[in-house]
Amino acid sequence: MAHNDNQATTGGADTVALAPSITSRFLFVDVAAQRAKQLRRGALPRVERPVGPHKLERLAMQEVRSGLIQYTLPIAPEVGWGRGAYQQQS
Repeated sequence: MAHNDNQATTGGADTVALAPSITSRFLFVDVAAQRAKQLRRGALPRVERPVGPHKLERLAMQEVRSGLIQYTLPIAPEVGWGRGAYQQQS
């Protein structure tokens, strides 16, 4: 059986699909901020939490870097939704 780079095994038959790597700093910050918000609201961490008072934002960034956080990108708006899209043509 071949090993897929987008999957990591956690032992036994359990397989966890990893998210595609994030190449944009802005997307990384957005995904990590949303994950930090989830952690603040009581979500369980997906990596082992270090001992001591560490910020949830750092934990969220570690989870995103590890590929453990799944995310979806919004669909781009259709062409013509920008400035002047509703102007009447003469």
